[in-house]
Amino acid sequence: MDLEIYNDDNLIDDKRENWVKDIVQFTFNKLDLKDNTQLSIHFVTKDKIHEINKEYRDTDRATDVISFAINDGEDSLDYLEAQIPDLPVDLGDLFISVEIVDEHAKDYEHSFDRELGYTIVHGILHLNGYDHIKPEDEKVMIGLQEKILSAYGLEK
Repeated sequence: MDLEIYNDDNLIDDKRENWVKDIVQFTFNKLDLKDNTQLSIHFVTKDKIHEINKEYRDTDRATDVISFAINDGEDSLDYLEAQIPDLPVDLGDLFISVEIVDEHAKDYEHSFDRELGYTIVHGILHLNGYDHIKPEDEKVMIGLQEKILSAYGLEK
């Protein structure tokens, strides 16, 4: 796993940053992703994620996580992987608002870690092509998400 964490505003401390690395690795293992899979996580303020959401998704509100997949339905990477089997796979970027995660933890009466874990796993699943627009897809995605969180010890 090649994980880059951007925490420029020190929104999470070093201990929690190590915990993030651990849950990402755990999720990668559960999804059976290649060891050379790459991911970037950006911890941002509520104002910053609002700005990103407005600019890139035309949605004028803050949210907890925004995912930007590198290979979003295109088969060009599949061709390259067939030609170069050890080519690193870059999933993309997650932008996570720590403030929104904290608000959701309080609203849903979860611990901050449970909500942050939920947000990270949810984002990673999106970067791997999972979605929850249709009810049948939501059942698959949320089921897998809860399975991963429970196995990690973050039950509801």
